[in-house]
Order: sequence, then structure tokens, then C-alpha cells
Amino acid sequence: MELNNKRGNLLIQWLIGLGDLIVLNLLFFVVSYELNGFETDTITGRLKEILLLLNFCYFFALYFFPIRLHGSVVFIDKIVQRAIFLITFHVFLFSTCLVFLNIGNALTGFLVVFYAAVIIIFPVWRVLVRIMLKIYRRRGHDLKRIIIIGAGKNGMELYRIMKDELAYGFTVMGFFDDNVALKNVLPDYLGNTDEVNNYVSKHGIDEIYCTLPGTQDEKILKLLNFAEKNMVRFYIVPEFYRNVKKSLIMDVMESIPLLSVRREPLQAAYNRALKRCFDIAFSIIILVTVYPLLYIILGILIKSGSRGPVLFKQKRTGLYGQEFECYKFRTMKVNSEADVTQAVKDDPRKTHLGDFLRKTNLDEFPQFLNVLTGDMSVVGPRPHMLKHTEEYSALIDKYMVRHLVKPGVTGWAQVTGYRGETKTLEQMEGRVKRDVWYIENWSFFLDLKIITVTIFNMFKGERNAY
Repeated sequence: MELNNKRGNLLIQWLIGLGDLIVLNLLFFVVSYELNGFETDTITGRLKEILLLLNFCYFFALYFFPIRLHGSVVFIDKIVQRAIFLITFHVFLFSTCLVFLNIGNALTGFLVVFYAAVIIIFPVWRVLVRIMLKIYRRRGHDLKRIIIIGAGKNGMELYRIMKDELAYGFTVMGFFDDNVALKNVLPDYLGNTDEVNNYVSKHGIDEIYCTLPGTQDEKILKLLNFAEKNMVRFYIVPEFYRNVKKSLIMDVMESIPLLSVRREPLQAAYNRALKRCFDIAFSIIILVTVYPLLYIILGILIKSGSRGPVLFKQKRTGLYGQEFECYKFRTMKVNSEADVTQAVKDDPRKTHLGDFLRKTNLDEFPQFLNVLTGDMSVVGPRPHMLKHTEEYSALIDKYMVRHLVKPGVTGWAQVTGYRGETKTLEQMEGRVKRDVWYIENWSFFLDLKIITVTIFNMFKGERNAY
């Protein structure tokens, strides 16, 4: 049965919610059955109360982490992240309620196993739902009927995106444009803008996308008022998008709309506090456990291999372009070009031990001192020497954007193939592009992913590290 376009999303949300409850309850009984011990006797004795709480807590948690799988564009990592947040809050709430029933202590083992199971299965279930929804839409179901007003460059690009990927959930009926010559050029030309009202009323259009230039504001306002009166959602594609190919972030100052050119999650105080707390905890663990042993062993090897200090200190560019002193285990013989010339393959300045330290990232461990003092973060764009900052900021437009966050011991660019020497301007542009992407898409889970990949690369060894 095809879903009604107007109510399809609501029904899909209900179906997903029902699926969530089935998964949670199934896992509850599976874990209970597998444990088959004293704790399950407690569950059996008060099964109705416990099941009621399990399901009630899900609905309460859903208020804070609503279902958003049905949107046009939803990224997999966001699905996993929201699923983990939802289920963590749910289990915490469920456990708290059980404590008030005086059975929480008796079910500690059960709750630990249940949480471990659900934290793995639930995100997988949510991802599978999203995949099934995309397949469902590609087959022509749950599609919104839309029209595009304006067949200029922006309108044509929007048309191409919506036509190429049915999984977004759109059926593009066609264009309206006052340039009647387009009638013989565009296969989906529907008429001029004066005919929009009549067409929308007759064909049950769900959404209108307007790409008209700002000079036609009177016409845009007229179309907007019509859409509002007829409960049709109206979207405007800014004219300057032709030149600014970016996701723009909307904000409001009283009633004045403001558009910023990028989303910066780390502008939020909560996110900065979370990242800083993690930095402090992680760096203390490294500095108390691994670093002292490394310093003793590597210090002896570095000193016996060449003359000079154990640690190499270099001025680098940090947050908001401020200089700071960055620490590393010394991997080169003491030389006068250290602050102006980056390391290259088979660099004669490197020691034999230095090659090994660079390939395994062990030379970066002293930077956890920089993390603890606040000059760096565990994850962020890698800090560059001052000479590089001076050179590349003049050649690459967005180069200085990477300094809107603290530099990191490791970063997104480094785990996606941009570690080591940058031989060409294109390579540095690629690194900067990934650094800016990280700033715009930061999440705590992204940091954990980067750390995990970095640790894996340490054991595997990196070809570009020299």
C-alpha cells in the first residue's frame, strides 16, 4: 500500500518506533534467557513492572532524541551517534527507575549485559531501517511531489540532484519560469510563474523550491503567501549560491535572518567543554602510563644515536594564529634548517631511529604535554611550522580557517591519506580541505574514530610518514 504523501513521514516514524520497541523487548528476553540465573528470577517475579518501565523509558528518551531517519538527507554516522545517545539515556533512565523499585542492585549484571548488547544491535537496526527506507523510495514510494520555480543555474543543479537520487524522496514535476523560450529546451517546463497557483492546486504539490533571483522579490513574496495559505512548504535557494558552493547555516538576531558560511560545532560551549575534558583525561592517562617509559627508553636511544636534546622544540601556529612551542622526540641530527625545511623521503638529516619514530607516530607523544597545557588537542588540524603558515596562507584562500580550532596530535587529514610531506600546492589544498571539513563536521564520535584509525596506523606503519 502506497503511503499518502502528506502523512507518510508520520506513519514511517511510528513504524520505526514500533520496530525500536520490538528490538528492545527482544533483546531484553534474549539477555534474560542467556543469563538464566538468580537475576532472571528477580525479573520473572516482577516482569510486568520491569517491561512497563523498559517501554515507558523508551518513549521518554525519544522526547530528547526524536526519530529523524525519514529525512531527505541523513548521514550514517549521525544515525549511529543518535542511536547510541538514545539507548544510553534510555538504559540510564531504566536503571534509575529500577533502583527506586529496590531491584536495581539485584539486576546490576543483567543491566550491564543488556546495555552491551543493545549498544551494538540498536545502531545496526537503525542503519538497516535507513537503508530499507532508501530502497523503498527508489522504488517510487513515499515521494514528495515538488516543483522548481526558476530554471537558472541553481534551479538546474537542484533538479539534477533530486532526479539523480530518488532515495532523497522527491518526485520533480517540473519547472516554472517566465522565459517562455525554455518551453522548447526543457522537457519538464510547466509554464510561467503566473500559472503556479493553478498547477499546485490541481496536482497536490507538497513542496515548492524557488530559485528566482532576489530582484524578483515581489514575485517571490506573492508565491510564498500562496504557499502559506495552501499549507505547501516553500523553500528559497539563495541567489548567491551560484558563487558560494557551501552549506550555509541559518541564525536569527531577533527577526533578522543571518547566514554563516560554515557550521562550527565547537563554537558551542558544551562541545568545547566535552572536548577539553576528554583532552585532559586522555593526555593525563598517556603522560602517566606510556610517556615516562617511552621517554626513558627513547631518550637513551636518541642520545646514543646523535648529539643533541631528547626533545625537539619548534614554534608552530596554533589557535587563532597564535604561536606556541610544539614538542616532539628528536628524529633528526641537530641542523640549522629544522624551522624552514620539512622532512622528505630519505632525508639525510634523519637518524636511523628517527625513521622508525616517524613511521609509528611515536615521535608525537611529547605533544600530549601541549595538550595538557591547552595549546593543542588530541584531535585537530596538525600544527604547521611558521614558515609554512606564512607561505600557504598567501596561496590558499581557506588556509587560515584551519586555525579556528586547536591543532591536534592527529587529525582527519592525516588518517585520510594526507600525512607527511606536501610536495605540491594541490596536496596542501587537499589537506586544508579536510581540516576545514573536520571543523564543520566535528563530533565526539568523529574524534574517537580518528584516534582509533591513528592507533591502527601506528601498528601498521604509514608509507607517507617520513
